[in-house]
Amino acid sequence: MNKIILILLVAATLIFVGCEKSTSNPNPVSPSYDMEGKWMYENNSLNTMYIFQDGVRYTYYCSGNNCDSLYQTFEVGDGNNIPGTNNYTYANDTLTIDLNFGNELVTPIAFENNGNKANFIAQGYSLYKIN
Repeated sequence: MNKIILILLVAATLIFVGCEKSTSNPNPVSPSYDMEGKWMYENNSLNTMYIFQDGVRYTYYCSGNNCDSLYQTFEVGDGNNIPGTNNYTYANDTLTIDLNFGNELVTPIAFENNGNKANFIAQGYSLYKIN
């Protein structure tokens, strides 16, 4: 009888020791991105840059040849943005921009390239983060 108990204890120990706790998450969570920062159209085709900061979208235009370098220097509050701003919210993968006078842009956003490309699903275009 003692031999049977000993064999069962050894077998149970081997089974327990052989089990490893899984460190991988079977349901990984996608990285969380937001719209904060400087954004422009691909190849700056419209010579337009937006800065999204603290729930406000600022719009900047450039008419020169060196827009990319110029955009690097622009900061919120520097007076280079066009007059007027747009409030925005980003929640549950949906961007809502108050375009004023009762108009809104509401679109789901799908991020690519580690959050450096924001695809505006409803509108069919993308913005690219600079910096």
